Amino acid sequence: MLAAMRQAKILEEVRRTGGARVAQLTALLGVSDMTVRRDLETLDRKGLLSKVHGGATAMETASAVEPGFEVTSLREVPEKEAIATRAAELVRPGMAIAITAGSTTWTLARHLGDIANLTVVTNSLKVAEVLHGRQRPDLTVVLTGGLRTPSDGLVGPVAVQAIRSLHVDMVIMGVHGIDERAGLTTPNLLEAETNRALVESARRLVVVADHTKWGVVGLAQIAPLRAVTTLLTDDRLPAHAAEVLSEQVPEVIIIPTSEPEFDPDEDPDEADDTER
Repeated sequence: MLAAMRQAKILEEVRRTGGARVAQLTALLGVSDMTVRRDLETLDRKGLLSKVHGGATAMETASAVEPGFEVTSLREVPEKEAIATRAAELVRPGMAIAITAGSTTWTLARHLGDIANLTVVTNSLKVAEVLHGRQRPDLTVVLTGGLRTPSDGLVGPVAVQAIRSLHVDMVIMGVHGIDERAGLTTPNLLEAETNRALVESARRLVVVADHTKWGVVGLAQIAPLRAVTTLLTDDRLPAHAAEVLSEQVPEVIIIPTSEPEFDPDEDPDEADDTER
C-alpha cells in the first residue's frame, strides 16, 4: 500500500472514531508500528490530526477554518472518485461549464479531458492545471484572476468581475459544508462571494459533495439548498440528510461506494435467481 493510501485510511479511521491507538492502526493496515508512527508524524505536521502518546486524535474544526488542498485531497478519496465519475456524465460536448475550487472538482477535471468542444471557466488553479495538461485544441480553459486561497482557488473582486461577464450552461461546485438551514457554506468570505457570482452566471447549479460535508457549517453562505439543481453524494449520507435534501433539491443522485456485505449463510444460487 502506498504511503498516501495508508495515510488516507488512518485519517478516515481517526475522524470516524475521534482517535485511534497505534496498535489499532497497525492491525487495520497490516504494517509495522514504526510505519504507523511515521505516518502519524507526517499527518500531524500537515495539521490533519493531533499525534498523542500511543496514537492520534482528530482535529477540531471551526467555522472560519479553511483546510488546504493538500489536506482535503487525502480525505474520502473513493467517494470523491465515484462522485466525480458520475458528475462527468452530466457534461455534454459543446457545453460551457464553470468549475469551482476543491478536491472533488479537481478529481472531476480528470474525467473531462475527452469531452469534445468543451469550454471550462474555473477559479481553481488545480483544475486549470489538469485540463491544460490535456493539450487539446477543442478544450478551452478560462482561468479567472484573483487572490489565492488555501484550497488553491482564486477569489475576490477580480474573480467576481470576470465571472459576471460570462454565462455558462452549468456550474459544478464543491463545498465546505451543507446544512439544512445554512445551505451551502464556506469558511472564506471572499470565496462565498466568488461562488455566488458563479451561481448567478449559470443556468444550472450542480453540487458535488461527499457525506462528510453534511452538517458542516462554514462562516459564509454561498446559496440556500433550494438554489441547487442537482446534488451528487455517496451512499454513506445519513438517511435523514437524504430526506431533507430530496425535499429541497429537485435531483439528488446518491452514488454507491460501499461494498455489499457478504452473508456466509446466503446461497449464491438463490441470490442469482433473485437478481434475474
